[in-house]
Amino acid sequence: VQLQASGGGAVQAGASLKLSCVVSGRTINNLDMGWFQQAPGKEREFVSADNRRSGTMYYADSVKGRFTIFRDSAKDTVYLEMNSLTPEDSAVYYCAAGPRNTDYDMEYEYDYWGKGTLVTVSS
Repeated sequence: VQLQASGGGAVQAGASLKLSCVVSGRTINNLDMGWFQQAPGKEREFVSADNRRSGTMYYADSVKGRFTIFRDSAKDTVYLEMNSLTPEDSAVYYCAAGPRNTDYDMEYEYDYWGKGTLVTVSS
């Protein structure tokens, strides 16, 4: 299984970006998906996840109301729509996938990881 994330870039505060994560080697219908971020000098942190069985989406408190995770099963792609970006959102964003993300905000729940896409937000 391979994950390819894209869509990052350099934007100004208040702008929007949509990250994409294309999954190959397995259908996302059998995977729970997540997004994590890692800012320079910091640990990787949970951003958002979805659970395919319940249809529930989860968000870190810092992004609630601004970010939206959704998937297109026909394209085996999961997206992270990011609005009202702030400099604090600057990080490398990683998509992750696993068979079951009961502990959705924990890295150990995800077996597969993409290489990350860089988001830089300037003030």
